[in-house]
This record gives sequence, C-alpha cells and structure tokens, in this order.
Amino acid sequence: MLAKSSEKAFDDEDWVFEIKWDGYRAIADLSHTHPLFYSRNGISFLSKFEKVTKDLEQQQHKMVLDGEIVAYDEHGKPNFQLLQQIGDNPDLALTYQVFDLLWLNGHSTEDLSLLQRKELLKEALTETDIIKYCDHILENGLAFFNQMKKMKLEGMIAKKADSLYIENHRSPDWLKIKFTNTDEAIICGFTEPRGSRKSFGALILGKYIDGQLIYCGHTGTGFNNESLQQLYGRLQKLIIKTSPFETVPKTNMPVTWTKPELVCEIKYSEITKDGIYRHPVFVAIREDKEPEEITISPINVKSKEMKSKTSSKKTENTEKEKEITLDKHKVKLTNQDKIYFPKDEITKGDVIEYYQSVASYILPYLKNRPLSLNRFPNGIEEQGFYQKDAGDHMPDWIKTTKVYSESNDKYIDYVYCNDKATLAYLNNLGCIDLNPWNSALPDLEHPDYLVLDLDPSKKNSFDDVIETALQVNEVLNSVKIKGYCKTSGSTGIHIYIPMGGKYDFDQVKDFAHILMKQVNEKLPKITTLERSLQKRDDKKIYLDYLQNRTGQTLASAYSLRPKEGASVSMPLEWDEVKPGLKPTDFTIDNALEIIKEKGDLFKPVLGKGIDMMKALELLQHGD
Repeated sequence: MLAKSSEKAFDDEDWVFEIKWDGYRAIADLSHTHPLFYSRNGISFLSKFEKVTKDLEQQQHKMVLDGEIVAYDEHGKPNFQLLQQIGDNPDLALTYQVFDLLWLNGHSTEDLSLLQRKELLKEALTETDIIKYCDHILENGLAFFNQMKKMKLEGMIAKKADSLYIENHRSPDWLKIKFTNTDEAIICGFTEPRGSRKSFGALILGKYIDGQLIYCGHTGTGFNNESLQQLYGRLQKLIIKTSPFETVPKTNMPVTWTKPELVCEIKYSEITKDGIYRHPVFVAIREDKEPEEITISPINVKSKEMKSKTSSKKTENTEKEKEITLDKHKVKLTNQDKIYFPKDEITKGDVIEYYQSVASYILPYLKNRPLSLNRFPNGIEEQGFYQKDAGDHMPDWIKTTKVYSESNDKYIDYVYCNDKATLAYLNNLGCIDLNPWNSALPDLEHPDYLVLDLDPSKKNSFDDVIETALQVNEVLNSVKIKGYCKTSGSTGIHIYIPMGGKYDFDQVKDFAHILMKQVNEKLPKITTLERSLQKRDDKKIYLDYLQNRTGQTLASAYSLRPKEGASVSMPLEWDEVKPGLKPTDFTIDNALEIIKEKGDLFKPVLGKGIDMMKALELLQHGD
C-alpha cells in the first residue's frame, strides 16, 4: 500500500501518525519454511541485509510483515545514503521498522482496520535489536510533526485509523508529509564534466507523462568523488546513441544519453511552472523503484501547457529583466536567467534571491564597511575582476565613502552596503561574494575584529586546516580569548576575535602575528608564516595574519563564494570543527535552513572587544 503526498500536518481523532522512515520499504514473508525478504519491486534483500534476515528466523509466528529498512549514522539519525553502502560497511547500524501485518498464521489481515492489524502485529512480533515494532500516536499530528522536525527526521506518515490494506494502491487513507521537497526522477543521460571534475557534470532527469518521457531538469550537486565514480560506472552500461526524450532538452554541455532505467531521489526547492526542478540535489539511487512508476499527473501538466501557450512574449522579458522596489529604492535587475554557476545550473536570479533571503543575517557584517567588489558578470567560469572605485554609473542612492589610498596616491570612492536594495544592486553587477573591511565608518582606523586566515596549499587536506584551527583555538583558550570560526567557503577557515574598535590596525596585526607564531611552533610540519609564495613550502598552510591591515578584505560571514557547488562562508560552533567537516557542507541550497536553526553564531564578533594587554600578559606567563 502506498501513501499520497500531502502538504500540511493536521490533528484528527480518526487518524494515527507514524515516523516517516528514510529507508528501503521491504516485505518480510515468513509464511514458508525459509523467509523471503524483498523490495516493493520484488528485488530480494536476503543477502544484502543479512543482519535482518538472521533475526527474521527468530520470529515465532508465520506472518507477512510490511516495514522499512533503516540505516543510522553515528548520531543515531536515519541516513538513506548509508543504506546504499551496506556492502562496504557490514557493521552499519540497521533496523527493520515493522509497521503493518498483512497475513498471520494462515489468515489474511488486509481486511481488518489499521489499528486492529497493529494490535495483532504488536502481539505477534518478537522484537530484537534489529527488528522493531513501529509505534504510532493517535490524533495529535501537529505536535508530532513538530517533534519530527526538531529531531531532523524526514517527515511523518498519517494513516486513517480504520483504513484497510490495499496493495499497490496509492491511497488518500495514507499520507506522507515531509519537511523538504523530495522526489524521484529517472536518469536519462549525463553531461560532460568541466574543470577539475571527473566522470560527469550533471545528470539529465525525466518523468513519464501519459507514457511519454518528459525532461524535468538536471542536477550536478549532491555527489562526492566516490558516488560520482560509482554512478558513472553504472551509467556506462546503459549508454544509448539517441535521446530517450521525444523532445530533446537543450543543455550547455555535450550529453551522453542513457536508457531510462535508473531512478534517483532528489531534493529541490520548488518546481517551476513548466515542470522543471529548481536547485535539484542528488540524494541517492532508488533500487526499490521502477522507472514506470515515476509519473506526473497529466492534469497538472495540461494546465501548465495551457498557461505556457497563453503567456505572451512580454511576460518572458519581465522574468529576464524586472524592476523591484526595496527600501523605497527602485532596483533594475537584468538577465535574471544568466547562468552564474554552470555546473550547478544556478542563475543570477538565484544569487539575488539567496542574498535577499539571508539579508537580515548578513547586513550587520556589511554595514558601514567599505567593500571590494569582486565581480563575475559572466559567471564563475569566466574572468572576474576587482573594483574598488564606485565610478560614475552607480545610482545616487547607493552609499559611498571617499578613502585616501597611499599606494595609489588618490581618493577611492568605496561602496558600502547597508540595505537590501544595495545588496540586490551589487549582486546584479555580478558580485557573487561580498568582501567588507575589518573596520567601519565613522572610524576606519580601528578594526572591530582581528582575523586569523588559515590558507592551505593545494596539497593540504581540509582535515589539515581543521587540525590547525583547533590548535588556534587552544592558543586562544590558553589566554582566555574566545575566537569565532567560519569556513571561508573555499578551502580555508577564518577565525575572528572581537576587538571592539579599541586598537589600531598595526596593534591588531602585531597581536595576530604573535598568536600565529604560537600556532606555528605547535604545528611546524603543516603550517608556515612565510609570506612569499616563491619561498613558501607548497605543502603547508599559510597562517595569514596580514589580513589585519587597512583596506584588507575577506568574504563576509554568510557570503556565497564564486566556487563550483555555490558554497557559503558559514560560522561554526567549535564542536563542529572536526575531521570530516567539508567547506562544501554549506551551500546556497541549505545555508538559510542552517542559519535559522543555529541562529547567528557570529554576533559576538561585533560585540565587546577583548583586553589585548591582559592576553599578552597571559601569553608571556605561558612562555
């Protein structure tokens, strides 16, 4: 029996609510001498999940069970991707969560109500470490749903308490209510990789509508090197010469077409009017789903077709170019569908939308701070350029400040960004990341914070950077200073110390140098203070304290970075800084969710500064 998707949780005394497990649906048939254990489409799970099979033999009754095989990560959270690696990881923590009973000791139970079936199941099932009875709660769906959300589970299943069990039927008596939008799609081909990426660039996705395969987007994110290679290996066996679509979709890169046989699960932000996924992220291959099942209801599509036929040329232009009003200023946005991140299919419009969604978090770190504009008007794979001087073309409502530059012997008119309108305007110019000064108006001589920038060579792993960051934190703890850490969004880590505008740039830079010397003494094998690239050991992390000079800029907290994957510079709690963390864990797709959940971890950076003299005294005593 299958569940229909539903948007909202609800309370109802005639319904029961269960956890929506993120795993493989599996039937255990114990009606014969030897157990059968198989997926919805009849693939045997006996050898793949031996742990479960062994425990099925301990059952006392002859019965047919319905449930879900669930794998857990080290935090005890269900993790679908781990299930797929069961072959490489036989010690994986697994359970078979049994939620229904279809047959017991010679009698079908499918015509009994759900609650009667579950009563019998509870009596008949012998629970083990691996085989568990999946309980439910009555009536209170809303509170249960919120609890699932807190626990970061996938969602919940709502079932009508008196529902009968109807096989192979997607019934409105069972509803699945999820927190994130996930869907299944058929892999119909893959594009060539670009840059340093191996195997393939993106998967071309499709679905069936009235028996016809229709394109519904493509995804190049959600993979690591290992999953890329594994999937690439499987796709090699499915390559065909011509497109499986009747209407061949346009792509930026050459495509290798494949038989539409593999089904994958994706996460996405929304579905566009013409049925295309926005920001799709690959989750996993679904061995338990057949391509024929992956359909779109024709009703939605017909209305979409009608809409797209009646839309005039005029509306198409407004999508590409539009004028919006923010903070009482009119901002003209151009070429909204221009691709900024080719491999990730992320457009200029997506970048603007991201910054507007995090505006309340990022603006405090930009306010009154001169910016170096790092512009990529043609996307991250084309040449970008730095712009410091605002020039004559900025609208008159954009705030600027004149700062004398000794090296250029002239005044530079720096832009600063205090509102959503300026943010959108700068993104529209191609500013993908935002790089503020360490000091703010009216006092540009005294930085608000000190920055320790851990800058790895190409030969360092991110785990090396993490080890160095933890060493920095030890040094800071030894002098009773609290440092605040964020990923750079690229390959490094930045650690900020609040200074409260009490010291000038030279004092702050010298203090940073002293701290970095301590770190270098503790980790001489993987760190260096050598500034010159020619002289620097190319296997070491550069401990850059020179970011603490007038006019130096670093990507702000919550800034996007012009890197494949659209990573975000994300503040971290120190207990998150441990091996296995990756800068790519935080992207345009999940950043807002993470920020909302953690709150603004960086707030203290702009707060009361440290007492530098006290810290220096403690350092001397420590020596």
